[in-house]
Amino acid sequence: MADINHHKNILDNLALAVFLVDEKLFIKYLNPAAEEIVGTGVRHALNRSLTDFIQDTDGELIKRIQDSIQSVHPITQREVCMKCLGGSELIIDCSTTPMISKKKGSVCLLEISKVDRMVRISREEHILSETQATQSMLRGLAHEIKNPLGGLRGAAQLLAGELTETSLHEYTDVIISEADRLRKLVDRMFGPNIMPAKKLVNVHHVLEHIRHLALAETPTGVEFKIDYDPSIPEIIADRDLLVQAVLNIVRNAVRAADRYTNEVKPEITQKTRILRQYTLGDVMHRLVVEISVTDNGPGIKEELKSQIFFPMVSGSADDKGLGLSISQNLINLHGGLIEFDSMPGHTQFRVLLPLSAEDQLSLKK
Repeated sequence: MADINHHKNILDNLALAVFLVDEKLFIKYLNPAAEEIVGTGVRHALNRSLTDFIQDTDGELIKRIQDSIQSVHPITQREVCMKCLGGSELIIDCSTTPMISKKKGSVCLLEISKVDRMVRISREEHILSETQATQSMLRGLAHEIKNPLGGLRGAAQLLAGELTETSLHEYTDVIISEADRLRKLVDRMFGPNIMPAKKLVNVHHVLEHIRHLALAETPTGVEFKIDYDPSIPEIIADRDLLVQAVLNIVRNAVRAADRYTNEVKPEITQKTRILRQYTLGDVMHRLVVEISVTDNGPGIKEELKSQIFFPMVSGSADDKGLGLSISQNLINLHGGLIEFDSMPGHTQFRVLLPLSAEDQLSLKK
């Protein structure tokens, strides 16, 4: 029994998706990584056909799995485009190992690895290193700006005290107010300069609070949808910083959806999911919370995609371009990351937050 539990524990912690199917492709076993691919839990997937959950675009993947079972010959297929439940697509490598079981007859072990996972990891490492380098450079620049601003403001105050004509105070007041405005702008570029005050936070309470705030600000006609995973436990985070980070994303989504000039009704979707064996940057996490915000707006311009998290970069004329930069910084403070995919009619930002050991204990209960 101890050996069985040990082997199960190994399978449960693999980043590789493992399925066991019979000769009719009915699922007899799947590990947590495979659950993530099919988009449902083990209880809903067992004894259902593999084709209920995944299909390849040209039909060759399923056909070759069936051929492998019938011929009892292992095969490997590389860089296959696979469609998952819900319409999402993955690029995968798939290996099949047919076996004969005395109890179950002909069965086949499927091992599926995501090829695009390595591309994503590389992209995330690039985002993190680029964000850190930009923040470091801008903090140095901010220091150089704020020092002379302080001197300028002080000199204007001294000058104001020496002026005898009241009418001239208007000019010193302008200098002081502009110095204050520039100082606040520089501070805003980096968000709150504090460490997160972390405690247990219900992600869905945060998202509902944000949704109600956005609804109060949103033009009539923009529809909000929710798709929450109720199994997600409370996480350890700074609630106020989390609200600010996600609210910036939601506000951008509202502006984008509202200005899209097609015949589709403007729509925002807030969604949560648990991801298993997920890598953020160069760190593998057993469990990660994914908060996604999706809009059906015009999408992000191609030339802005590589710079979207930089301060002062925006695709909107009425936006200063600080929101996403601040959001990325706030989520980085929690050990997480923000990613996005965008095309006309579909833009999705994903906030990825690792679950701590304490959070995982809560999930098991």
